[in-house]
Amino acid sequence: MLAKRFTHVTTWVFDLDNTLYPPSVSLFDQIEVKMTKWVMDALGVTHAEADRLRHEYWRDYGTTLAGLMQLHGVDPGPYLDEVHDISFAALLPDPELSARIGDLPGRRIVFTNATVPYAERVIEARGLSGLFDAIYGVEQAGYHPKPRVEAFETIFAADGLDPLAAAMFEDDPRNLAVPHDKGMRTVHVAPEARPAAHIHYHTDNLPAFLAQVME
Repeated sequence: MLAKRFTHVTTWVFDLDNTLYPPSVSLFDQIEVKMTKWVMDALGVTHAEADRLRHEYWRDYGTTLAGLMQLHGVDPGPYLDEVHDISFAALLPDPELSARIGDLPGRRIVFTNATVPYAERVIEARGLSGLFDAIYGVEQAGYHPKPRVEAFETIFAADGLDPLAAAMFEDDPRNLAVPHDKGMRTVHVAPEARPAAHIHYHTDNLPAFLAQVME
C-alpha cells in the first residue's frame, strides 16, 4: 500500500513549475521566450545562438541563469525580474490539489529554481495560498540551482528538515538525484515516466497521488 511508504514523512517538499500546475498550461513557454530575448540582448547574439546557449547552460549548469553567472558574470536580479514578468492568466485554482496538500501532516514547503515573489504569484493563482510553511527560491539557495547539491544543502539547512523524514515532488528527474541520495522519498511528477534508480514513484496526477498517500 502506497501510504505505508510515506508514514515516516514529516516534511513535504514541492517543486513549483510544471509540478504544482500541469505542463499543459505552458506557463514556462513565456519564460523561455523572455530568457532567449534576454540572452540575445545581453550577449549580442542571434536568436538561434541565444536559444542554443540557453539549452546548453540549462544542461551543463542546471539553469540558464547559472551558466550566465558562471561564464558571463551576469547580475541575477535584473535577469530574474525580467524573465518572471509574465501573465498568469492561464493558471486556474485547483481545489482538489489544495485539499490534498492541506491534508498532508507535518511541514509543507516549496523549493523552486525561480524566485519567491514569482512562486507566490503562481501559488496564489492556483488557489494554494496559506498551505505552505515556507517558500524557498533560488535567491535563498545563494543562486545555486537544483540539481546542484549546494542548492539542496543550503535550503535543507535553512529549513532544518531531516531528509530521512522528507519527500520530494519534482517534474525534472535530475532534480531528484540528490534528494534520493540524502534518503528522501522521491516522486517524479510528469505526463510520462522516466524510470531511474533515484526515482521511487512517478505520477501524472499529483492530487490523486497525494490522496493515495493519505489513505
